[in-house]
Amino acid sequence: MALVPLRLMLDHAAENEYGIPAFNVNNLEQVQSILQAADETDSPVILQASRGARSYAGENFLRHLILAAVETYPHIPIAMHQDHGNSPATCYSAIKNGFTSVMMDGSLEADAKTPASYEYNVEVTRQVVDVAHSIGVSVEGELGCLGSLETGKGEAEDGHGFEGTLDHSQLLTDPDQAVDFVEKTQVDALAVAIGTSHGAYKFTRKPTGEILAISRIEEIHRRLPNTHLVMHGSSSVPQELLELINEFGGQIPETYGVPVEEIQKAIKLGVRKINIDTDNRLAFTAAVREAAAKDPSNFDPRHFNKPAIKYMKQVCVDRYVAFNTAGQASKIKQEGLDEFAAKYAKGELRAQTKVFA
Repeated sequence: MALVPLRLMLDHAAENEYGIPAFNVNNLEQVQSILQAADETDSPVILQASRGARSYAGENFLRHLILAAVETYPHIPIAMHQDHGNSPATCYSAIKNGFTSVMMDGSLEADAKTPASYEYNVEVTRQVVDVAHSIGVSVEGELGCLGSLETGKGEAEDGHGFEGTLDHSQLLTDPDQAVDFVEKTQVDALAVAIGTSHGAYKFTRKPTGEILAISRIEEIHRRLPNTHLVMHGSSSVPQELLELINEFGGQIPETYGVPVEEIQKAIKLGVRKINIDTDNRLAFTAAVREAAAKDPSNFDPRHFNKPAIKYMKQVCVDRYVAFNTAGQASKIKQEGLDEFAAKYAKGELRAQTKVFA
């Protein structure tokens, strides 16, 4: 089976009340670890690539890595997603290269640094939806800017993130505005701002409601019960990985991520896609540092990459199990882009919005 649309997975996740981790990929080892974990747990897979990842790996290399995953694991539904597309052109080039889902992040302007107006966000997102849906590709939008409620600052990743400081109103998605946004754009999924940020340095302490606004997800879900919500910046930053990195020469200061139990609460409140990148980066780094320190004379790349795959795989297994993704892959009837293009054309997948008093 070819790659499947993201919407296919999100609809199934909503019907069965589970979440799906979306893992960022840049190289062979990441793809292998994610798919090995999915195969072991019978989990559907969302592989996503940023603009930086596409540039690093090269379009052809990345595309064939994903095709290799599809050929090796034909029984597993796999969606390939463009993470944080900064412009319609970026999204269209991803579609041209075989992505079955794209994110049009209109919360920032095309420079990926300047907070955009609401009107701009609606217009560019709607443009991408019109094109993508015509060929069956799914679209994720974002409302509100991803950043820390502790500091008011964002954390740029692969060159994507606002500069300076924003107030709380810009760092939290407005529930009423979310309804209007979904109605006007017809996105398949909506990324919401609740205080999370990219990278390992999300929180200086274990987050509470004042800096991680899970309650905002509840408000949005109440107004948009049929919309698939997305949590960005949702790595949990496992403390054991930080300790391992620092034990073998790393210098990562005390920091905290999004607790798994908070993500589990959010899944019950309509979150269906959970973005994870840092956790696998930490696992890779911990494995390489440990392997290098224990056998300093070894220069075979496989000596470092094999334990890296093992450590990343365990992170993925843990998330598949925690989010109740495990056991769901074999229950999903795989469909392709052509089937979904027809459904969009008939209006069968039109966003259902309802405002509750």
